[in-house]
Amino acid sequence: MTSTLLWTLIVVQIAMGAFDTIYHHELTERLAWRPTQRRELALHAVRNLLYAVLFLTLGWCEPLGAWTGLVIAILVIEVVVTLLDFIEEDASRKLPASERINHTLLAINYGAILMLLLPVLFDWMAQGTALHLVNHGALSAIATLAALAVIGSGVRDVYASRRTRRLVPARPEGLAKPLAHRRHLLVTGATGFVGRRLVEALTAAGHDVTVLTRDSRRTEVLRPPFRVVSSLDQIASDAAIDAIINLAGEPIADGLWTRARRRRILRSRVRITREVVRLIARLDKHPDVLVSGSAIGWYGLWQDEALTEFDGGKACFTHRVCEAWERTARRARALGVRVVLLRTGLVLGTEGGLLSRMLTPFEYGLGGPIGSGAQWMSWIERDDLVRLIVHIVATPRLSGPINATAPGPVRNAAFALELGRALNRPTRLRVPSALLHRLAGAFADELLIGGQRVLPAKAEDSGFQFRHTTLASALAAMLGAPRPAASQHYGAIVERIREA
Repeated sequence: MTSTLLWTLIVVQIAMGAFDTIYHHELTERLAWRPTQRRELALHAVRNLLYAVLFLTLGWCEPLGAWTGLVIAILVIEVVVTLLDFIEEDASRKLPASERINHTLLAINYGAILMLLLPVLFDWMAQGTALHLVNHGALSAIATLAALAVIGSGVRDVYASRRTRRLVPARPEGLAKPLAHRRHLLVTGATGFVGRRLVEALTAAGHDVTVLTRDSRRTEVLRPPFRVVSSLDQIASDAAIDAIINLAGEPIADGLWTRARRRRILRSRVRITREVVRLIARLDKHPDVLVSGSAIGWYGLWQDEALTEFDGGKACFTHRVCEAWERTARRARALGVRVVLLRTGLVLGTEGGLLSRMLTPFEYGLGGPIGSGAQWMSWIERDDLVRLIVHIVATPRLSGPINATAPGPVRNAAFALELGRALNRPTRLRVPSALLHRLAGAFADELLIGGQRVLPAKAEDSGFQFRHTTLASALAAMLGAPRPAASQHYGAIVERIREA
């Protein structure tokens, strides 16, 4: 009975550990691509290799005498490593609630395993030193598979821990150089993927920043100093705000477009923008500029046409959302405020956005083009987007729609090849567009299968210089990959696309 219960708890521990690794470490927290988690990854690697020894030992052996002492020593070391891991996690990142719950269940279950295992170990220790091979049937097979899995995970964690040394981002204060004089800026959506980096750049450069958030706990991801308001009504009418950057809104790519979710996506953007305009009207001194978020989805679905700010849009859900968003922001013009409509493309970075979702499957060799791969992807590296926002604030002649995309949009097939090359992985698994359409409908049609070839005409005409004009350059900077010779590499990409 004890043996059956013990093995049941071990199998449960393996399942919960696998869930923690796959769901939290890989899919949501993406620890392997976070420079701040180098020590945590190293601790995970040590613990995984210890688990591998324990799984193989308990699955196939009865270690008696001195061999039992070695098993107990490994258990003690594993507990110490786990405690150090808990300390490192609390010091380096904010764990989501689901991960904390999972860790608690793992600790409770592990305690129960030790209570059942220790009497067995003490009995083994009292016997003469020997190493007896045993076979528990399916349980031995499960233990072997678990050992192989944690060995693979441990080796990857060692590599990822070393790789984080190459993933150090640029110094944030350098991103805000165009704002020579100290400014007071209000940022909505400050805890998002782009907003976090923008606030970091502004505060590092010495500017005064006020952030709007409905949940003050979310500001823990931001680097101080900054001021927090939970409502724009908390800002006094005599407050001196030089610029407002409005990035808030329900994420558009975080779930299927049900009718309720479409309403939330639209209402969240219009509501916060309407509140921003009301704040501007209430202020004794109006800000110089309102930079209001939008997206290249405004243009709708096109084929190969190159689109600039002077082109029109086609009807679809993303166009309808962006048009309502922009129309609300334009009301600030009547108050004498310069309004810029930031039509953002696919923002690339390892901490969020599209690229972060693609890293895990591509790193495991499961990446490839979507559908025909001929659809255009208009992208921009996150730091270049932050620099562009600062440039807009500092350039009074810029107004109206501005495309926040790099000058080198690429087709989806070329994007997949570039990412595979940066990770040194194959990219031959093509996702059928018909399957995506059947599963996700308009969501897939507009965000995955369709695309736009958008060019930053107004940004370049105003003198803004992108640091990353090619996808190869951006991925090399973000992923620590070597930069290829452009002529040879792009020739190979063209040939591969033609073959496909």
